[in-house]
Order: sequence, then C-alpha cells, then structure tokens
Amino acid sequence: MKLAPLYPIIHQILKPTFPTCLWSGTEHSPHIALTFDDGPHPQHTPKLLEVLDKHNITASFFWLGTCIQRSPSIAKQVYERGHWLGLHGWTHQAFPSLSPNQLKQSLEQTQTAIAKACDLDLNYVRKNIRDVRPPNGIFTPQTLQHLQQWNYRPVMWSVVPEDWVRPGVSIVLERVIQQVKPGSLIVLHDGYCGGEDVTETAALLIPRLLDQGYKFVNIDQLWSCQQTHPR
Repeated sequence: MKLAPLYPIIHQILKPTFPTCLWSGTEHSPHIALTFDDGPHPQHTPKLLEVLDKHNITASFFWLGTCIQRSPSIAKQVYERGHWLGLHGWTHQAFPSLSPNQLKQSLEQTQTAIAKACDLDLNYVRKNIRDVRPPNGIFTPQTLQHLQQWNYRPVMWSVVPEDWVRPGVSIVLERVIQQVKPGSLIVLHDGYCGGEDVTETAALLIPRLLDQGYKFVNIDQLWSCQQTHPR
C-alpha cells in the first residue's frame, strides 16, 4: 500500500489534535523549511551540502546518534555550514517502544555525540539542540508529555513525499510541488534509505521552489513564524 497520498490527510487530522508540535509554519509568509532525516551519511550528505551551498540554502538535519558516531567529520561540516540540527534518536527505533528512561538516554546520547563531533560544549548542546522528530513520525500523547517535560520541542511535518522508498526523483518532485504552500515543513532523507537520490532531488527541487517565491528558513525560524502568526 502506498502511503504517500495519505500523509496530507494524516497531517490535517493530527495538527489540530497535537498543537504543541511543530507541523508547519504560518501561511502568512512564504517561509518554508527543508529538513533531512536519518543522517549524517558519509556519501550522501557531503554531496547534498554542495547543493545547499550552491543555492545558499539553510536546511535542518535531524540526526541519528549512531550515524553521528560513524561520520563525525561529516556532522561537523553540516554544523559549520550553519545548518540547524535536531535529534532523531540514537537509532531509528520508534519512541513508543522505548521506556521513558531509554528514550531520555537515547536523546541525551545523541546530544553527546553532536557535542563531541562538532567540538561543542555539552551544556550548550543540551540547551540549544532540543528539536526532536520521532522516527517514522510515530508518537503517543505520553511521548509528547515526556519530551516537553525534558524541555525538547517536538517537530513533525506537512510535506512527506515518501522518498525513502525511492519511487523516483520525478515522483518525489511532483509530490512536493503539489503539496507545498507557505509554511510547509518538507521531509527528505539523506541516510541509508532514500539518501541515494537526495542530491538530485534537492538540486531540482530548490530552484523550482525559489522560482515560485518561497524562502527557505530553518526549524527555529519556523517556530518563530508560527508564534508570530498563530493559527
């Protein structure tokens, strides 16, 4: 079963049900966020960075701790280029399957890996890198309660082209272009599933969105847009 057609419907249902999550920005400005999950990856991420550099685009990366540990130099490159960093867990394990202690440890371990890879003070990382996207977007009300209790910010999505199953770059582009609107929060992947196509996808997608008048911002800026123009 193809899930891609269902994601816009799921978004419409979940956004008002869980308003403390960031599902999108405001429709009152052309700001959109381009985000990448499951990295950093030793081959896919450096090529993606070249595309982002070419267009002077700021993106947001939601990282797995194990991938940071495998590719610390790539992680540092992403950070030094000024992209926004978020947490995706230590491994790609659904948050509800973890105990509260396991979940907390998973996020803290990932923050520690970021601090080590990027030569940052751990206290700084724990204070400033606190956006969390649950793997596969799977969460429960209890998950959100724990994240907020620990001072994390849950980040979801509004445009999910299902690039991780590799339907083809043209199909991913079509899905994004059809769904994008002011405030959109787009999810792509630069990890082991879908990352093979991410450079080509970004290279074709970014110019088209720029031509349509969209402005790329990071997740922190999208939070600010939402707070300035709450719906």
